[in-house]
Amino acid sequence: MITIALPKGSLEAQTLQVFKEADLEVRRTDRDYNPRIDDPRIGKVKILRPQEIPLYVQMGYFDLGISGVDWVEESGADVVEIANLSYSKTGEGNVKIVVAVHRDEPIEDVTAIRPGSRVTTEYPRVTERFFENLGIPVRLFPSYGASEAKVPDLMDVVVDLTETGSTLRKNGLKIVGEIMESHTALLANRDSLRDPEKRREIDEIATLLMGVIEARHQVLLTMNVPAAALERVIEVLPAMKKPTISQLHGIDFFSIQTAVQKGLVNSLIPALKAAGAEDILEIPITKIVR
Repeated sequence: MITIALPKGSLEAQTLQVFKEADLEVRRTDRDYNPRIDDPRIGKVKILRPQEIPLYVQMGYFDLGISGVDWVEESGADVVEIANLSYSKTGEGNVKIVVAVHRDEPIEDVTAIRPGSRVTTEYPRVTERFFENLGIPVRLFPSYGASEAKVPDLMDVVVDLTETGSTLRKNGLKIVGEIMESHTALLANRDSLRDPEKRREIDEIATLLMGVIEARHQVLLTMNVPAAALERVIEVLPAMKKPTISQLHGIDFFSIQTAVQKGLVNSLIPALKAAGAEDILEIPITKIVR
């Protein structure tokens, strides 16, 4: 039986949704930091700040944890990334740690930041290494939230995590450099991976979670196709390997089904219809396990 630490805050809603879609629903009340997952492979579950999770996983308090690789980098935790879960607080995709200054500053590149500048960030270790590598001495001020609001009145530079940069721009800032790209990851304790039973359970949980992530990018298409149009439709139709084809009873028609990239569907369906496909159905997929 394994223990899991799940992130509180910005990643919380997306994490709980992924676990629910994986049929590993996290059952809790609004202020419950000790929820449960009704699965025989999972024992203790904790909701914690993502900043803390990598170190707690390294120390063996948990076998598995979910956090951003930005916090792995900041904490220096020695953990194993089992899976890239590829979601952020608003949905799919990665995020970036960036360097920003006030839009009125005559700075367009991070190398032009003045020595001695006041820099506020939630990532002091990552930021310190970054500016040391640039050879720019700065004064670091740890931030505990709302970092972008401190420039220019209190600080000269902010190092912050962003998805699109829109919050920074709304606060009158401009991005002049990027430190790293980050993603949400499933992290494992090294000793837990050496335990055969725990390794099996970790791999099974990872398979279920990644099945959900994979399925978010795919849909199942089914259609009926007259025999005369079969080859034309197959030429148009992508597939994971090959489409499944079966003949309909009593008529010269075939049924075809295949999983396709969700982003292709809107252009693919008209092309399939033009090639001769009929009765086309688009069906959501809950998991894909390769």
